[in-house]
This record gives sequence, C-alpha cells and structure tokens, in this order.
Amino acid sequence: MIDVTSVDGPQGRAAAATDDPAAPGSAAYPPGGAAHPPGGAAYPPGGADHSAGGADHSAGGADHSAGGWPAGAGPVYSAAEPDRLTRFVLRLQERTPRWVVPLAALGCVGAGIGYTLLFDPTRSAPDAAPTCLLKLTTGLDCPGCGGTRALWYVLHADLPAAARHHVLLVFALPFLAYLFVAWAGRQAFGWRLPELRIGNKLIGAVLAVWFAFSVVRNLPWAPFTAFYV
Repeated sequence: MIDVTSVDGPQGRAAAATDDPAAPGSAAYPPGGAAHPPGGAAYPPGGADHSAGGADHSAGGADHSAGGWPAGAGPVYSAAEPDRLTRFVLRLQERTPRWVVPLAALGCVGAGIGYTLLFDPTRSAPDAAPTCLLKLTTGLDCPGCGGTRALWYVLHADLPAAARHHVLLVFALPFLAYLFVAWAGRQAFGWRLPELRIGNKLIGAVLAVWFAFSVVRNLPWAPFTAFYV
C-alpha cells in the first residue's frame, strides 16, 4: 500500500520544509547549527568581518573616523588676504628700482663716515665721560670700544694708530668693504663678483677671536696695556 500525503496539509508542509535543503530548520540550516549558529564563526556578534567597531568600517576607524579626515586627504586652507599695509609694501617693492636699496645702504655708510670726520672722536677732553655704558660703569673696554677712533685714523691713512685703538676693525674693514661692493653691484647692476664664502665655522672663529681680544685688551700688564683705550 502506498501512503500518499498531501503537500497542502500541515504534515506535508512540514515534510517539504524538512526535505528542502535550503529551508530553515533543515539539515543544512538546523536551529543553532554549524552553518549559521547564533554567535557562530561565520557571522559572530562582534566578529572580525562585520563586527561592531571592527577594523573595516569601525566607528572612529582610520578610514572614516569620527571628526577626522579621509585617508589621503587633509584640511584645505585658503590663503589669507594681505592687509592694507602689506599690500602697500608689496606694491612699493614692485615699483622700486633695484638700485634704491644699495643706494640707501651706501647713504647709511656715508652718514657714519661723515659723523666720524665731523666730530673727530680723537679730540675728546681727557676728563670727558666715556660714551660707552660698560666703560662708564665698570671702567673696562667693551668689544667695540675704540672703533670710531680707529675708523677716523683709517680715513686719515694712519693705520698704526687705528690698529692700536681697534686692531680687529682694521683687519676686517677690507673684507667688509668687498662684501658691500659685491652685494651692491649685484643688486644694482647685476655684477657677478667672486663671493666670499662665510660658513658657520668661520663665524664661530671670528666671534672667538673677538671675545679673546676683548679680554686681552683689559689685562693690566704690558704689552696688553697698549690696547687699552
């Protein structure tokens, strides 16, 4: 005898559901089975693939973090508008001929030379108070004491007297004059004179020699007393 069960009935629907491999509750998808168990390996709550706070799309992650910037992008800043004074200076710089700055520097040098020749610092009274604040308060020569008198003697071609007042200034004047001429000629006329390379070691050596000279010239023994001004 063949037992035929209707598919439309409750038992038939249960059997069809059980026999269907893809139906929930079948062998392929048993309740709490291995394929999709609650909290199982494929889709575990908080798992590695689509976990809450996971690495790919996590809240606050590296790619689209809360309050951050996407990968490879950054904040875009717009250039600040220059103020009125800056615009005026830029317009003035564009319209000013290139020889004006060297000419102004030459005017400053000429004013210093004119002051030295006009007031003649070598003829001050013996009891006159020194203009140097360090010498006025301590009686010691500062690193620049005697420089104006040395320049006055250089302008009058008296190099021994100039060296006695400030030997380092006399030694440095030719180099300073050449640096000024090379810079001014390049700025005003486009000259390409050989440049003096001044590195950090040279600057350190000059400062060290200047400091040693400032100490030696204040020693109260001969022959160092010859440098006391």
